[in-house]
Amino acid sequence: MPRVNGVDIPNDKRLEISLTYVFGVGRVTAQKICAGLELDPAMPARDLTEEQVTMLSGYIEKNYLVEGELRRFRASAINRLRDINCYRGLRHRRGLPVRGQRTKTNARGRKGPKKTVAGKKSVKGMK
Repeated sequence: MPRVNGVDIPNDKRLEISLTYVFGVGRVTAQKICAGLELDPAMPARDLTEEQVTMLSGYIEKNYLVEGELRRFRASAINRLRDINCYRGLRHRRGLPVRGQRTKTNARGRKGPKKTVAGKKSVKGMK
């Protein structure tokens, strides 16, 4: 398995798909990288030479924020929002949806599993 920017990319997949295993590289970015280095996006990653792997790592590191650097950047952006106490920072702090989605229903992915509130009357108990 070739190692690109600290990530083992799969041997058997096409190069443009294999590059998406690097955090911060999607399909379009992978296609741009292949075009920039004049590599065939359809060739399997196992066919890359050591020289090409080195060239690929250098190109990605120079032109894109990926892996740990990108994770740190995103975390610092969220921490900045929390520190200045803006609305988005409060939503991050409380673990609620940040971009205006509804929370009465849905939002379970952000809020976590349902927590039942004790002592709340049911509809049947009110009749």
